[in-house]
Amino acid sequence: MAGQGFLGENADQLKLVGESLSSDQLGVIYPKGSDLAEPVNAALLQLKENGFLQELNAKYFGPDFDVTYDDLFPPEDEGEDEAMALPDLDGREVTIAVENAYLPFNYIDPDSGEPTGWDYEVWNEICNLINCTPTYVETGWEGMIQAVADGQFDVAADGITITEDRAEIVDFSEGYINIEQRLLVRKDEDRINSIQDIVDNEELVLGTQTGTTNYETAKQYLSEDRIQAFEQFPFAVQALISGDIDAVIIDEVAGQGYLGENADQLKLVGESLSSDQLGFIYPKGSDLVEPVNMALQTLKENGFLQEINAKYFGPDFDITYDDLEG
Repeated sequence: MAGQGFLGENADQLKLVGESLSSDQLGVIYPKGSDLAEPVNAALLQLKENGFLQELNAKYFGPDFDVTYDDLFPPEDEGEDEAMALPDLDGREVTIAVENAYLPFNYIDPDSGEPTGWDYEVWNEICNLINCTPTYVETGWEGMIQAVADGQFDVAADGITITEDRAEIVDFSEGYINIEQRLLVRKDEDRINSIQDIVDNEELVLGTQTGTTNYETAKQYLSEDRIQAFEQFPFAVQALISGDIDAVIIDEVAGQGYLGENADQLKLVGESLSSDQLGFIYPKGSDLVEPVNMALQTLKENGFLQEINAKYFGPDFDITYDDLEG
């Protein structure tokens, strides 16, 4: 490369001849232990990926200059690949608690009568990656978290919000989706555009599901005599449709699922009441946490989660995985 530079200055007097005598890499040097090495390496990788280095090399070393960046720094690359290798659980059975009543995460398909949903498809793919056998067990939401804490199940997948209180008795996976709490109302509802409208009108009753963060949020705004809690969200939604209650506080992604089933009867209104992450839960100290987190990371990187989110939450659903835990 330096020879090319001197040729440019003295093209009428000099030339390069013969084959390469050696092949080496060039690098920037730092004092031992410098905290600049890692951030500069990250910046160099970005310059390789965005084409800046190729453009600059062509400018200073000529348009025919070529370099294969995948061949650079092979020890680090190989170590990284080895570190990211997914574990093999050797076909191990994993019992997964699901409610089968929380659209679109898990529910019974009305046409086939079979259980389906986001949780099923994601866990099937997780087990495909780390070689485990998922066994789904229908379990009521009330008591599900404690049952996992007691070791009755290996995992629970049911759109479970990550909270500090719950983390005292179970372990969480990294967050796999951000959710917003919203208000679900009837399509023809014109009294409610925000939670404050419900607070101000003492005749209005808010529905939700027992034992959920939605219920805890409802209690921040209303006295318990104005909150009607149901065992399952489908019961709350049906009560809303029939006019027994006036609104339901629900996670937006679940609300989208119920809108899909009742688009002519329901709508989401108002701004987000809270923003949280969902995660899978395990008994404390479970050896499944790390391999499942690794599988989730792979599903984020290979586009599977984006594809499955678009399927169940709609093509306009967007998520920034950099904002998630882990």
